[in-house]
Amino acid sequence: MIVGHVRGKVQGVWFRRHVADAALREGVSGHARNLPDGSVEVLLAGAEGAVARVRAAVEEGPPRSRVVSVTWRPAGEMPSPQGFEVL
Repeated sequence: MIVGHVRGKVQGVWFRRHVADAALREGVSGHARNLPDGSVEVLLAGAEGAVARVRAAVEEGPPRSRVVSVTWRPAGEMPSPQGFEVL
């Protein structure tokens, strides 16, 4: 399980829906949520290859977004999510 912190033009441009669509296609669980500082937090849990494909979608973003940077780190101890949520 990993957590990404995404910076750039990633709020209000369908970014979270883009991430959710990629996660659902790949069978990856987790969430995407806006943070007060204008960034987006992405939590991903699933098979290594599937998570890698969703990470690539996060780093690319949808057409109207502009991803400036993504920082990934292990999620640590937390319960495994069920499904994918846009928060």
